[in-house]
Amino acid sequence: MDKSSALMALAALGQDTRLDIFRLLVKAGPQGVAAGEISTRLGAVQNTVSAHLKTLAQAGLVQAERDGRSVRYTADMTGFRDLLAFLMEDCCNGAPELCRPVIEAVTCNC
Repeated sequence: MDKSSALMALAALGQDTRLDIFRLLVKAGPQGVAAGEISTRLGAVQNTVSAHLKTLAQAGLVQAERDGRSVRYTADMTGFRDLLAFLMEDCCNGAPELCRPVIEAVTCNC
């Protein structure tokens, strides 16, 4: 990931509703959540949620897949991994033991 892409992803996550959407999709896992259900769960207007999903997709953080008449969204874990890797690229100036707590905090125990 380059700096421009990282800035786009961080800007996308830097908005309250988009961050809530992304966290909801991360929690949902690979089965994802339908667009209408995202609106319902967050108590947000569907048009607004659609605009936020578009921003997150352009930033490489969510993916959309048609599921019959609806669209199901999932967190793009590759995009998220690339963002984390970019942020930690030069971690701890050659002292990896200092990064261990961060790595352990983001490691899924599922």
